[in-house]
Parts: sequence; structure tokens; C-alpha cells
Amino acid sequence: MREQLIGGALLDWYDVHARDLPWRVPPLSGLDADPYRVWLSEIMLQQTTVAAVKAYFQRFTALWPTVGDLAAAEDAAVMGEWAGLGYYARARNLLKCARVVVEEHGGQFPRTEAELLELPGIGPYTAAAVASIAFQQPAPVMDGNIERVMARLFAVEDPLPGCKSVLKEHATRLTPNDRPGDHAQALMDLGATICTPKNPACGICPVMEACTAHKRGIAADLPKKAPKKAKPTRLGYVYVARQEDGSVLLETREEKGLLGGMLAFPTSDWSEAPTDVPPFAADWHDPGLEVRHTFTHFHLRLALRVTNAASDTSPQRGEFLPRALFKPSSLPTLMRKAHDLSVGHFTGDDHDLG
Repeated sequence: MREQLIGGALLDWYDVHARDLPWRVPPLSGLDADPYRVWLSEIMLQQTTVAAVKAYFQRFTALWPTVGDLAAAEDAAVMGEWAGLGYYARARNLLKCARVVVEEHGGQFPRTEAELLELPGIGPYTAAAVASIAFQQPAPVMDGNIERVMARLFAVEDPLPGCKSVLKEHATRLTPNDRPGDHAQALMDLGATICTPKNPACGICPVMEACTAHKRGIAADLPKKAPKKAKPTRLGYVYVARQEDGSVLLETREEKGLLGGMLAFPTSDWSEAPTDVPPFAADWHDPGLEVRHTFTHFHLRLALRVTNAASDTSPQRGEFLPRALFKPSSLPTLMRKAHDLSVGHFTGDDHDLG
């Protein structure tokens, strides 16, 4: 049967060529994958590259080696360590999920895809990945790499995202009852290292002979994608204030929304016509600079405003954090950009805020 031949060839290839990743158990090692490490890595890897995640994963597991340790961590500490990974709702849901696992499941992750889907922040992809990799459940795992492999193996020419259900049907038929976790990771590795978006290395692909797109000479053209809509641009202001002793004005953003729960400089609203409303009355200097950042659905441009604040300033938003406690590295990327731009633009002073 074609599916069995493909599955066998994939596992044989994976046993030799599996990537060495800090959250992964090597194939044929006889070791069981830790569901906590599988879950943590999969949450981190959403919308992020393996190269970017490695250092974060190693730091997180050093600080919080078990789900119980993470559940007991302070929110601010976790959000600070997450800074730079982006998509900060993932960090908030990470904590919520860890606490539910500890409080409602005795510190043990549920074993089935359906039960995992009931946890905060776990969607179909993560549920399938944890169920298959950690608990050897035959749950088809679908990420961008695997969608691409399926589109090429079966020459699915309908564009994404409309063909996702068809691609999942193919993946479901391929998923074996034996070693489903290794099968899923083999597909991930194949897509990441051989069946790449551009210039796939078909000549060394372990399933080349079974690939319909390769036979037709259209592998590099798949999967097709529907045209993307142009991203809109939103505008705003970001306010960076510093007192004489080096204290910096920061606030914790609301839990909901972009950068939710993160430490940040105050900003205006983000819109086509933002309102310039500083967090307190002062002589705000316009250095003629703007912070530029791109989110998933829009581009953002924030005009920078800086001021030297009096020691008795009472801001309407946020509070002044002592210089000794301020770490620019704990800020999300957008706010680190604002910090870096502000350096040298305070009256009578040009040293770094941090």
C-alpha cells in the first residue's frame, strides 16, 4: 500500500537524519518524550523559527524544569523571559495552561488530542503534536512544513488555505499506529530540510519515488497560495520619560490585545488618526524619529516623544521604575526599538536608559 511504503521510508530516513533539538528524544533511544517539554517547544515554535527558539527553550527549562515550576512562576518573570519571541498572548496562555494542568490534572498533561484541546492556548496543531509525540497517539499533525509535503506528495493544486482539509485527509491516512510521534517529526524534518519552500532537494528525498508532484515536475510550484491582502499601516505615539535619577516610566499593558500583560512605554492608540495624549503634562520633545514594527496583520509606525520628568511627577498611566530594576532586554521587541531610538535625546544627557 502506498501509504505504508511512504511511512516506512520516512521512518527509515528519520532514524538516521533526525535533527538534534533540545526538546526532542532521539529516535530508537527507548526514551519517552516529556510532554511538558514537547508542549513548551510547540508553543514557542508557533510563528517562530527553530533557531530563534532554542535559546529561549533552554533558558525556560533551566528556570522552570517542570510544569509545576512554571505554574508557580511569577507572571512578570515569565513575560520578561518571553520578551523577543513575539505573539505575547502565547506567553499568557502558557501560564494559564500550566496552572490548569497543575490544579485540575494533578500536574499531568492529558493524553488524548480531545482532552488537550480543552486546555488554554492549545489548538489543533499543538494538541495533535503533544498527543502523538509525547503519548504515541495516532493524531495527524499539521503545520506549514507538513502541509507543503502533503501538497507535493499528492499533487494538490488547489491553493491554501482552502485546501487545508484535503491536506489533512492525506496526512490522516499516512499517520501510522506504530511510532506516530516519530512519523510526525519525520515529516516536520523533511519539510524543514529537504522539501523546502524554494528549491526542494528532491534528489535526496526519501519519498521521491512516491511523490506525484515530483513526477509531474511541479513540486517547486506547490503548495499554491491565494493572493495575500496588503497589510494596512497604523500610526501612534510612544512616550519615553526619564527622571534625573534614571528612573523610567513604564506600564503593564492590558491583558487583552497585542503585547498584553507586557511591560511597555505608554503609547497612544494605534489607528489611522491617533490622538497624541501623553501620560502626563510636560515639555515632550519630538526628535523626528519613529518606531517601525510589523505585526501579523498590520504595519505600525509610532512617533517617538521623550521628556525629562521632574522627581515629583505623578503620571496618569504607569509608574517610574528605578534604573537598577530596568532591563531593556525584558521589553518586547517593539519597546526595545523605542528604547534604542530614545538614547541621546534627553535634555543635557546622552547616556543609555538601561
